[in-house]
Amino acid sequence: MPGNGDAGPLLPAGLTAWVLASGKIGHEVHCLGLARALGLDPLGKPVRPRWPFALLAPWGPVDPRDAAETLAPPWPDLAIAAGRATIPALRHLKRASGGRVFTICLQDPRAGKGAADAIWVPEHDRLRGENVIVTLTSPHGLSAEALARARAEPDPRVAAVMTPRVALVLGGPSAHHRYEPRDNAALAAIAAGIVAGGRGLLVTPSRRTPPETLAAIRAALAGAAPGAVFVWDGTGDNPYVQMLAHAGAVVVTADSANMMGEAAATGAPVLVYEPSGGHPKMAAFLDRLVAEGHARRWRGELESWPRAPLDATREIAEEVARRFRAFRGG
Repeated sequence: MPGNGDAGPLLPAGLTAWVLASGKIGHEVHCLGLARALGLDPLGKPVRPRWPFALLAPWGPVDPRDAAETLAPPWPDLAIAAGRATIPALRHLKRASGGRVFTICLQDPRAGKGAADAIWVPEHDRLRGENVIVTLTSPHGLSAEALARARAEPDPRVAAVMTPRVALVLGGPSAHHRYEPRDNAALAAIAAGIVAGGRGLLVTPSRRTPPETLAAIRAALAGAAPGAVFVWDGTGDNPYVQMLAHAGAVVVTADSANMMGEAAATGAPVLVYEPSGGHPKMAAFLDRLVAEGHARRWRGELESWPRAPLDATREIAEEVARRFRAFRGG
């Protein structure tokens, strides 16, 4: 499948777009990745509904403050949103513009198929319909083009680490996953084992990564030779794309479908560590990645096998572009 930056923009130049942003990074990654694959330079519109409007989302009305301060004309040609907090704002935008704005919702809006003109959901969600686009992985900005740029212009912090390199991508506790002491110990052992095996290690935590997890990993790597390890400490530019671009293998935690999907876009072998807890939807998603050869569950050691990059962003963008053209009458 082509990367999401390939083959140029899908929509004519000059179109305007908004991304309705609720403040959740994962949602914004979806929206920005799709917008850029469409060839758009979107304007971010923060949506921060107050109580009780936040409580009533996605079914209730838009917060009047958001309507007055954020959602004002001139209207965009397209609006992209993700997350239930943004759905009342997306519906309001459609009504206030007299139907002119083409609205796109990424992930199940939890308010029915009428919430937007086009809706994308991952396979493990149940929503289906004539305006629903379904793919295995989610839209993101880790296109083949973005990875190629990162490889051509390596970050000195990443380039200084010995090869072959392994990226350890850490999530954190979620609604369904926990990071217990045994998980911290397991991740620390994975990190130490990678270095002991003669590979360079690139560690990137997320905002959700518990301090205890990172501390356990750092302690396990305390005796590593110079140039064997780089652990991002949150300072400077985020080297996430650089780490994935320069890794010969990726170990990623299973609490984030976004992170697993982005790892699968690299073309490198992807090993998935499953923290305590879990959810049937996430398990089904991982089962599909494994069944199609895009990932394997962590079984105590690194594995390698040939695989092609998996990236559905371009496919999603092409379908959205087709529907937008039909909406505009060609």
